[in-house]
Amino acid sequence: MTGDDATVSGIARRYGSALYELAREQGAVDAVLADLDRFAGLLHESEDLRRLVHSPVFSAEEQLAAVTAVLARAGIGGLAGNFIRLTAKNRRLFAIADMIKAFRALVAQARGEVTAEVTLAERPSDARLRDIAEALRAVAGREVRLDLKVDPSIIGGLIVRLGSRMVDTSLKTKLTQMQLAMKEVR
Repeated sequence: MTGDDATVSGIARRYGSALYELAREQGAVDAVLADLDRFAGLLHESEDLRRLVHSPVFSAEEQLAAVTAVLARAGIGGLAGNFIRLTAKNRRLFAIADMIKAFRALVAQARGEVTAEVTLAERPSDARLRDIAEALRAVAGREVRLDLKVDPSIIGGLIVRLGSRMVDTSLKTKLTQMQLAMKEVR
């Protein structure tokens, strides 16, 4: 882990933990989680928002103004909105995605859940998501929260990370394995 990664990780844990404690005290954990998930979705979908968050070119005032407009348009307010604006004001917006992950991890831990990172080539139906969650629940022996990622480059299948375990049934990996096997045959 590089020094920068450790810094982001430390910042993310401190901010995520502070937000979780505030949300818990105010009985707003679910509302904050929903708002943070919505912001994370916006961040994932918008290249411009990612550039704003990660670029050191923008001043704290510019980031704060832009984020305030995004939050207003998305209907994100309350504790989550204040938190995101605070990260912009404090020049910590670059770590917001990791802060959200830290908050999610604390919520999952408090609920006795585990989080599984599931990567698919395209957005699955709700029925398929339920099937995946049910299968993972059977393996984990407790509730599983899905952290869904869409990556068209895997072509098909899925990649699941649950704790320290990983299962890769993606078509991309299978094709790569076949290609390596064919090279050995020659």
